[in-house]
Amino acid sequence: MELPIDHFRLIGVSPAAEAEAILRNLELRLDRLPDEGFTNETLAKRAELLRLSADLLTDLPRRQEYETALLSGATGLELASSREVAGLVLLWEADAAQEAFFLACKALQPPQAPALGSGREADLTLLAALSCKSAALQEQEQRRYESSAALLQEGIKLLQRMGKLPEQRADLVKELDQLLPYRILDLLSRDLSEQSSRQEGIRLLDNFVIQRGGLEGLGGKQKNGGLDQVDFELFFQQIRKFLTVQEQIDLFTRWQKQGSIDAGFLGVISLVADGYSRRKPERIQTARQNLKSIKSKELDYSPLLGCLDLLLADVELAQKKFLSSPDPELKLWLDNYPAETLAALCDYCCDWLRRDVLPGYRDVDSEVVDLEAWFADRDVQSFVENLDRKGAFGFAKASFSFISSKPSEKNSDNQESLDPQPDKIFASQEQSNESQDTDELEDISQLENKNENEPDIESTKGLFYLWSLIGLSGLIRPFSSIPKRFVFKLIIGITIIFGATYAGIIYNQRSLLSNDEDQAEEIIDDVTSADAETDLKEISEENVNFENNKKLFDLYEIVPLISENPSKDQLNALLEAWLTSKADILAGGTNDILSGLARKPLMELVLKERSKDRSLGESQIIDAKIISIKVASRNSNRIEIKAKLSYRDKRINSFGDILSETSIPTLSVRYILGRDEDAWRLHHYISGS
Repeated sequence: MELPIDHFRLIGVSPAAEAEAILRNLELRLDRLPDEGFTNETLAKRAELLRLSADLLTDLPRRQEYETALLSGATGLELASSREVAGLVLLWEADAAQEAFFLACKALQPPQAPALGSGREADLTLLAALSCKSAALQEQEQRRYESSAALLQEGIKLLQRMGKLPEQRADLVKELDQLLPYRILDLLSRDLSEQSSRQEGIRLLDNFVIQRGGLEGLGGKQKNGGLDQVDFELFFQQIRKFLTVQEQIDLFTRWQKQGSIDAGFLGVISLVADGYSRRKPERIQTARQNLKSIKSKELDYSPLLGCLDLLLADVELAQKKFLSSPDPELKLWLDNYPAETLAALCDYCCDWLRRDVLPGYRDVDSEVVDLEAWFADRDVQSFVENLDRKGAFGFAKASFSFISSKPSEKNSDNQESLDPQPDKIFASQEQSNESQDTDELEDISQLENKNENEPDIESTKGLFYLWSLIGLSGLIRPFSSIPKRFVFKLIIGITIIFGATYAGIIYNQRSLLSNDEDQAEEIIDDVTSADAETDLKEISEENVNFENNKKLFDLYEIVPLISENPSKDQLNALLEAWLTSKADILAGGTNDILSGLARKPLMELVLKERSKDRSLGESQIIDAKIISIKVASRNSNRIEIKAKLSYRDKRINSFGDILSETSIPTLSVRYILGRDEDAWRLHHYISGS
């Protein structure tokens, strides 16, 4: 046998050691015999090998010859078969445990296997057990936990085959059990491309949790994997971040079926994380259903259900869930929130997603939480539109513009207002009139297929907002108590009449244009069409600039609004000043009174939008007028105003070409004014409310 070791390591000295140091170390090694139970024959051979090495290293000519051989590349020591076991013991003592283990295993295999019951067999088996444990510990020190486990498993199999050393085998089994959490961490922390290793880690984790009785550890008081419940919870928090969201969903679903309530709850959270991060609202719906099925008296699910309802655009139900929570701190927080209840719900939901839902997954970004982007997603809009629930259709048609302009108080430094322009809630819609009509008829058809004997008042509420755009919502409300089949037939009839009337108007206008064709030709002879268009555009822009400047001149008188109890006219003037100032800035002009009208975050939103338009070479021509206002509530520091606006806008490029155009006859906006530094300023607003 050739041992992978030299004489210096065998004695335990450095290659520069003098003869005196070598002899002193020899005496120490001879006095310190391994006491693990080796036979006297093996111990005697061990002492003989140590003396032979010391003799060579203390004989100067022989040592020089040996060192020359080492420099030439000579490695290993040739041993006679009678000294093999002693040589392996010295190899194990020289911290070459892994090499000693593999050589011992090889020596126990045929044709080298010793006679059964012999001292050689007993020594080799003992050496294999000792070197296996030492090698496993060395691998653990290098954080190679799976390699360590593989060595322990080989050692256990060897001892089982030999049928010897039950105590040593029990030690290896215990060591392997305590290594399990570290093995799981080792395997799951590897790159996602190493699928075989990751799948093994998931398998070990699955078995580990099931054997210990779920995440709650209901399988008994014994420490599975060497961890009590507290240690396991810390371990699991660490291990989760190495699992993808889908891997966690699969595991939690399996553990819930085994009776783990904690796994069921975490499965709900994982579904929400997957649904939100990948814009899959059907996952949110599944999470909501699963959460309602979990029975636990210790947890208050009301605010969580409220967040899920909010993500599914059911604001009314979300508000009811929040208000039904028995948590006194939550109620106190809602009561003291400086803005509307809806703004509070959005703030709570964003914080919940950012803090409790999105962290803890390998493939989910926990930093980006944007409800505006969520509701602007087409898949989300399509899913919510198809939900058979109260109010969902109305929110979908309003482009989900129920988000407050007020940013989260906790994240105001880095989070913009979710609704920078409440006056433009329909600007993001990209559906044609034809597709809208088709969607409406499909929704009406679905509703008519329900039980016609039962009036469904709530199912028609979502249509009021859409019909209010053409002034017909007043015709719907008086019939809300009539069975819905008559209501929808009436709606269809009104639509036909409205379309016929509109077609007649278009026909008459075309007739008038035909009769005046000769006069039009005379005008065109005097001015070319391009020049006329340019002149008309300049005249129009001059009129707009004149009107805006006149408005700003008149509105300087009400800024700042310092009256402790401002009248309705003063509040109306303040809102007019806000709309005019904002329109002036977005058109590319300047304004000096905006700081006296609105708080700094709202000012920054307007200026940021203008900066974005400027970089694109665009501007916005906005005409927003207040139709009516109503003071909903007021106290010494806060005034809530419900206003109705008429709104038109045009987005133009640097060449004067119209890029987009929007017109909304009636738009409802809720404004919140606050008293800052002895003056009233606009704090935030909510569109479509």
